[in-house]
Amino acid sequence: MSTLARSTPRPGLLARTGRAVRGEWSRLTAIPARELRAHGLSAIPLTMCTVLLTLGFWFAWRTTWGGDVVRALGGVSAGIPLPLALLRTPVSLFVPAPDLPVWGALIQVLVLFGLAELDLGARRTLVIAYVATLCGTLAARVMVGLGPDHLLGIDARHGDILDTGPSAAVVGLVACIAMVRRAPILFAGVWLLMIAEVVVKPNLAGREHIAAMTGVTLCTGAYLAWQRRRTPRIRPSTTAGRRARPRETTRFP
Repeated sequence: MSTLARSTPRPGLLARTGRAVRGEWSRLTAIPARELRAHGLSAIPLTMCTVLLTLGFWFAWRTTWGGDVVRALGGVSAGIPLPLALLRTPVSLFVPAPDLPVWGALIQVLVLFGLAELDLGARRTLVIAYVATLCGTLAARVMVGLGPDHLLGIDARHGDILDTGPSAAVVGLVACIAMVRRAPILFAGVWLLMIAEVVVKPNLAGREHIAAMTGVTLCTGAYLAWQRRRTPRIRPSTTAGRRARPRETTRFP
């Protein structure tokens, strides 16, 4: 029997990778699929509002008066005063970049905001999206301040570039979901993509994506560590006297 067990071939790398990918896919989609089946689009009100706001701001860009209004409400760049940038940052999340196709921003918002809202809840999704956007906005100012002579700095002309859109929020949400649902393949993949973006096309947006993911990764890691320290204290009171049940996937606490 032991000889037979030793002779049984171990699964190859491809098979193990396939199982890991399927496991991650199950953890990432189990809750969203269940919530969508139960409630439909009413389960993602924040996502639908974000899609409508993004589309509305895109239409406003195309009008004479609307462009000025959108710029006054959510037009952020590294060259404007910091208090004004902080005031406009929450709105800038919903303002699509005028030089990029709006359908890309809408698909990003619908898929990633929807996944995060179903998995993490609307309040946490909005907080994470704002943290990611704020990290990108502040990082741009730091990089412009450092100047092109510094390794992390950029030319001062980037301070006049309009810095809006949901892309920083989207990559931040992906990083957070991957950490919460223990999806290392997704986590590593999105980091590699963002690093490759900066290497292949070194621009302000790519660097801001790195800053957004860094900020969200640190915040999520600190929160998860706090949760792990807190859980043993409440476990005895919540499970005492109860029969052990099979483990199942639940929404982020």
